[in-house]
Amino acid sequence: MKHPSLVQQTRFEPHDMAPPALRRAVLDGLLARPRHLPSAYLYDARGSALFEQICTLPEYYPTRTELAILQTHAAAMAARIGSRAVLVEPGSGAGVKTALLLAQLHEPAAYVPVEISPSALEVTVQAMAARFPQLPIHPQQADFTQAFTLPPALGHAGGAGERVVFFFPGSTIGNFDPQQAQALLARWRLLGGPNAGLLIGIDLRKDVAVLQAAYDDAQGVTAAFNRNLLVRINREFGADFVPDAFDHLARYDAEHGRIEMHLQSREAQVAYIVGHALRFDAGETIHTENSYKYTLSGFAALAEQAGWQQDAHWTDPLQRFGVLAMRAA
Repeated sequence: MKHPSLVQQTRFEPHDMAPPALRRAVLDGLLARPRHLPSAYLYDARGSALFEQICTLPEYYPTRTELAILQTHAAAMAARIGSRAVLVEPGSGAGVKTALLLAQLHEPAAYVPVEISPSALEVTVQAMAARFPQLPIHPQQADFTQAFTLPPALGHAGGAGERVVFFFPGSTIGNFDPQQAQALLARWRLLGGPNAGLLIGIDLRKDVAVLQAAYDDAQGVTAAFNRNLLVRINREFGADFVPDAFDHLARYDAEHGRIEMHLQSREAQVAYIVGHALRFDAGETIHTENSYKYTLSGFAALAEQAGWQQDAHWTDPLQRFGVLAMRAA
């Protein structure tokens, strides 16, 4: 039975998924040279549904590989985290991985999902409340890429013998360039206090052919996911892009250690958006997403610059993915 009293009540109301700063970033990126778009803009309702489909594709190894790591080692991860933890999950999703971890934690003090989308946040809260009816849940509607605060009901970070632990699975950290990733981790280190913990998933460097296939699947789902950006821009800006006039392009940048996703214009064309004429040459691209790949030691060094020290790590047998447990240095 669900116990509503254990869920901090939040009003889930319609929310502008393209707030002014994000809308400005879209327009600025399209007017820039080279053209680029914020990867956060990929995830409207259809984009999120397409990404869930991507996660089930045979080429897309990260989701199933990390899930297998958690299924095998969740008890060891929970032991590292310890008792009475406040588990904070920035960008909470379907909750399958989170449930695996929560089920192993000893007397968790609270679960704090942080999500900009009120509908996604509500789904997470309902699922977790049903799965863990005795667990206090404090949903936070916020953009986790920016500064946010912990719920007042939790008191100050690290109080009452409770440890704030950030759970960031899914290799989402790879969507940020290293400087952005370091800044994000540094903010969480300060927010969590002197006893803070971090459990984070990272995609490891591997054969380029494996990476290329993961981001350019044979069924074309990733291509549809990428083109949906233009569908969203047409809808929300009144633009007139022709999505099928752009090819999905995924390529590995060895110098930066990242997969890049682009939309490549098939021909010379013009698109109009809020009074601007965007002229594209044949072959010109819009850079839509980065996904950085790390070595275990390389990521540990980056996190150390943000105030974290590695405690332990777990990988799959093929060394494709890693989950790192870290503590405040």
